Amino acid sequence: MANDAKQGGVERGGQNRVIIAAGAFLIVALVGVIVALVILMNRNQPESESEPERELRSVVVNEDNAEELLDQIMSEESEPVGTGFYEVKMTTTWNFPDGASAAENAYVENVPTNTNDVYFNVELRDTGEVLYESPVIPLGSHLRDITLERDLDAGSYPCVLTYYMVDEEQRVVDSLRMGLQVVVEN
Repeated sequence: MANDAKQGGVERGGQNRVIIAAGAFLIVALVGVIVALVILMNRNQPESESEPERELRSVVVNEDNAEELLDQIMSEESEPVGTGFYEVKMTTTWNFPDGASAAENAYVENVPTNTNDVYFNVELRDTGEVLYESPVIPLGSHLRDITLERDLDAGSYPCVLTYYMVDEEQRVVDSLRMGLQVVVEN
């Protein structure tokens, strides 16, 4: 009888081990099925959703495609630039016939999609000397025919143009620095 009790105890312990092993196997199988389903679902997604968005390169403008590209640009709906961002539209080399005349090609625009009015200062990169202080440029406006506030000798001058984004009371809310080359011909 004592032998029967021992045998019964071993059998019960063995059954518990079998149940635990079967439960573990079911859990592992269930995890495997879930992983397989996730992989299959990702494979069935359209490529446009699974691939990162590619940035398109700009196109060289020539006589043959100028009108088409202009029409394409004009037809695109412009979305406002996010707060804290500023879209820059300007020439980065300003050519002056002499140190006292207006630049032939200086152009700065505050595009309509920006969120703030701006003004800017132009300083010599080496010394920080201010060469020009602009008026406030409202959204959608531009500035050209810029004349420096200091007569420069002929030469090429590396400069920094600093944009100041301002609120309705002309308090500076953010700024942005850009490289600019000033070239004086004579």
